[in-house]
Amino acid sequence: MTRWQANAVIVFVALIWGTTFVVQQTSMDNIGPQYFTGVRFLLGTLIVLPFALREVRRMKREGRTLSRANKLGLIFTGVSMYLASILQQIGIMDTTVTNAAFLTAFYVPLVPVLAFMVFRTKPHWSVWPGGMMCVFGTYLLSGGNLSALGAGDFWVMGSALFWAVQVVMIGVMVTRTNAPALVATMQFFITGIFGMAMGGMLETFSFADIHNAGFEILYAGIMSAGIAFTLQAVAQNYTEAADAAIIMSAEAVFAAIAGAFFLGERLAPAEYAGCGVILAAIIGVQLLPMMGRRPKVAI
Repeated sequence: MTRWQANAVIVFVALIWGTTFVVQQTSMDNIGPQYFTGVRFLLGTLIVLPFALREVRRMKREGRTLSRANKLGLIFTGVSMYLASILQQIGIMDTTVTNAAFLTAFYVPLVPVLAFMVFRTKPHWSVWPGGMMCVFGTYLLSGGNLSALGAGDFWVMGSALFWAVQVVMIGVMVTRTNAPALVATMQFFITGIFGMAMGGMLETFSFADIHNAGFEILYAGIMSAGIAFTLQAVAQNYTEAADAAIIMSAEAVFAAIAGAFFLGERLAPAEYAGCGVILAAIIGVQLLPMMGRRPKVAI
């Protein structure tokens, strides 16, 4: 795969994740957030499972097993993903697709801050102005009046914190296990089980509801959770990190376009400006730390 082909694949991944915000919202007309999350991620588990089993067989050949600490780490990663997913899903019921996408992206500046708090890894200076830009962008996104932000917006902002935890934990667990598909499968499975369990306590199960939300579940489970993750993992082996950072940030832009096209969502000029400020902060936090690095010289 060439670099250009890999970049094209990452564009497709960003497109999938951006448009998934639309089906996350439309699915709520037919099914509750807990069951949607549960069925979606159990389906995603089935998609990634063959790759995970291959990694398990490789680990056995190498004489490696998961330690207790790694097992606990996988559980914690899965719980983090469940909390992030369900808070986002609940929030998207009461906000626009555009708002949900850009507010979810708050996890980008939160990740290095969280890594510093837990692992004492000093964040790049760009994190601080990036965080301030995100706050200012949210102010503009609210139309210059924070009271205009609905309950759904705050649910989504809460999900960004747990997305940041999940991203940090993914990095830790992939490094410790050297089995990215296994880590993904476990987090999908745990999220799916929690969603089904909480759905059993809080919602009414109905096969008719699952059937009515069938397209949304299939799209979010197969395309977003399963295929997009796999394509991202493959493509980023063939392209520069800077390229991937810019392209993946376009997820929020694709969500805004999809929201306008499929749901007729429209924003005021100030709100579009807020989206632009948040996007600039996201790109800056990802790219500025890379600009000062010297390229490796082949010997």
